[in-house]
This record gives sequence, structure tokens and C-alpha cells, in this order.
Amino acid sequence: MNAPEIPELEEQERRLTLPHFTYDDAWTLGTRLVEMARDRHAPVAIDIRRGGQQLFHAALPGSTPDNDAWIDRKRRVVERYGCSSLLAGSRFRAKGTTFEESSRLDPDVYAAHGGSFPINVEGVGVIGTVTVSGLPQLQDHRLVVEALEQFLAEQHRRD
Repeated sequence: MNAPEIPELEEQERRLTLPHFTYDDAWTLGTRLVEMARDRHAPVAIDIRRGGQQLFHAALPGSTPDNDAWIDRKRRVVERYGCSSLLAGSRFRAKGTTFEESSRLDPDVYAAHGGSFPINVEGVGVIGTVTVSGLPQLQDHRLVVEALEQFLAEQHRRD
């Protein structure tokens, strides 16, 4: 599975800007991710945050406490850089280096691996994160993107 190029990752973030994001939206998105992961027998943990508040968390069979640690590390990258954890890591690799070598951030606290995505609201900006951990990083990223695509399409139908 090839990693998406930087322009594709940037386009995902532009395209997946939400009109709003409420507590109920967090529940809807989180339960959608749980359903998708269960259908695929994916051993993942799922986390959704707005600001400093955890709005949704689920740990599916096969996930471990390590997945929660990965969630925290990937989420911190999104909070710091304002873009997906995969995009942040890709930008360092495009410069011929790695996040771990060049960010000057503690790798026990930050991980620029795929799976955490910014919750971006129209006219507001990044207000939170949605993160999945438990699969290889590209699969974590793709699961989040797929869920956000479905969620956004549903929001547009409702609004």
C-alpha cells in the first residue's frame, strides 16, 4: 500500500472540513468508526477530542493499552502542526529527513504516524482530532478518512 502524496493529503483535509461539530456529531462519528472497525475485525482503539475534552473513546477486541499511548502521541502531532499526523510525517520525509530526527520533539510524546486527523470546522479552523490506532499507519489513516467522508456526506444530507 503506497502512502498518499502530500498534495493528496492536503486535499483530504480541505475536502473534509465540517460545517459544525457537536457532542452528538462526535458520538455519530465515533460509532461509525466502531461499526466500520467491527465489520473489518480491526483491533483498534478510537478517540475523538474537541479542545482538551475527550468526547468519544472505544477500544475494540485485540486493541491494547499501547494503542491508547499511540493515540496520544499521534494526536499531539495534529494539535501541534494543525494537520494529520500522516501529513506531518510526510512533510519531514519530503525534506529528506524524518520527524524523529528533525522535529526536536520527544518521540515518547509525539509520533508523526498515520491515524490522527484534524477536525476542521468551516470558518473556525481545527477544533479537535479523530484518531485510530491498531492497524498499520496507512490503514489507520484511511479508516479515519473513510469515516469522515461518510460522516460529512451524511451531514450535508441532514443540513
